[in-house]
Amino acid sequence: MSAESTLVTERHFEYIRARTAPEGAFLAELKEAARTAEIPAIWICPEQAALMQILLRLQRACDVVEVGTLAGYSAIAMARALPPGGTLRTIELLDYHADFAEEWIAKSDVADRIEVLRGDARVVLADMADDSADACFLDADKTGYRHYIQECLRIVRPGGLFLVDNAFAFGQLFDAEPTDREVPAVREFNEYMAGLSELEQVIVPIGDGMWVGVSRAVSP
Repeated sequence: MSAESTLVTERHFEYIRARTAPEGAFLAELKEAARTAEIPAIWICPEQAALMQILLRLQRACDVVEVGTLAGYSAIAMARALPPGGTLRTIELLDYHADFAEEWIAKSDVADRIEVLRGDARVVLADMADDSADACFLDADKTGYRHYIQECLRIVRPGGLFLVDNAFAFGQLFDAEPTDREVPAVREFNEYMAGLSELEQVIVPIGDGMWVGVSRAVSP
């Protein structure tokens, strides 16, 4: 045992990657098609998807809300962890991305579990009922994260799972002069998230860093 954390390097990530079940031909084809369609290649990595699936299964999640569909990669990966009859509602602002995602979701093995909701997540989330989801995953515009997590605290049931991507700000979290304009928003959100009394939360150093939290509230 050690009192200090092990310094995780790229070799460790490669080691994890090599020992994680591959994403499979379908998701690999989806990513290639997305690149051809000039959709940004910013989806979650396979080892992150594997962790999310494990957490969703441990939660016995049946209903999931996702903010930020993009190409549909994470929606399909998460839906595969849901039981028959489970539902994943994924919100996408851009019609071009939503069209692509719907096309590939329709060809997937979980087409009956995923619903793509189009529009501004602020508006879409506001229409969702309280305690209507078991888990949420945020992977959209970082300036909106604070609003989205507040809505999800209402939407996700007591004891539910909270997942938020890009806690490491695209690898630029500690850069003095970051090139990505959303880095300041990530830094601000990380401090806000760390102080949320409603959650038990921690950043997991996988992918680009992912917040994992569970609501402290207990069902009556």
